[in-house]
Amino acid sequence: MRFGRRFAVATVFASLALAAVGSACAQAKKPAAAAPAKGAASAPAAAGASAYGEQFRAVCGACHGPDGRSDMAGVPVLAGQPSLYVITQLFLFREGRRTNEAMVALAKPMKDADLRGYSDYIGSLPPVPAPPPAAPPDAARMGKGAALAHEHKCVFCHGADLDGGQQVPRIGGQKEDYVRSTLRGFKSGERPGYTRAMTEALSQVPVADLDLLAYYVANFTAK
Repeated sequence: MRFGRRFAVATVFASLALAAVGSACAQAKKPAAAAPAKGAASAPAAAGASAYGEQFRAVCGACHGPDGRSDMAGVPVLAGQPSLYVITQLFLFREGRRTNEAMVALAKPMKDADLRGYSDYIGSLPPVPAPPPAAPPDAARMGKGAALAHEHKCVFCHGADLDGGQQVPRIGGQKEDYVRSTLRGFKSGERPGYTRAMTEALSQVPVADLDLLAYYVANFTAK
């Protein structure tokens, strides 16, 4: 991606993040305003976080689960994800930079306030652990995966507990099939990111190592 386009996208996203912070500060400083006239605002704007929560459970929950985790193959776990990471992904879907058909259709009509509303709600969802596996994870594969996570500095950004933070996603306990396809997408360049950090980090990593990393993080549990 050329620098000019990266800078433009970064500028737009930065304005969203700053607007979210500014809005929160303004609400904390000013006295409560009078309730708007009936019909003067959309449901999310009028009802606030509860409306976004209701819409998430009714619409997003069909695939992602009402608590942010479902058993649907290929669908990522949202529970426990940082709100700043979520708003970044929604922005990429809205702008058509990520190409999942269902998500682009949902995100395309969203206003900036909707991006913030949904991301704030999702960011409030506590982590939901994966169901117990039928058999314990393979110790040898877990050991190799842990070594790869340190070798390729996964823990440097995602943290020792792989729980992410800010704009970095929680990957510990994420679904293996989703992590595998995501890592392969970053390596091939098919999966765009807010920056090229993941594409560049994985460009020289063998595919076999990516699959082992996916196995490791999916079965990882913090001590």
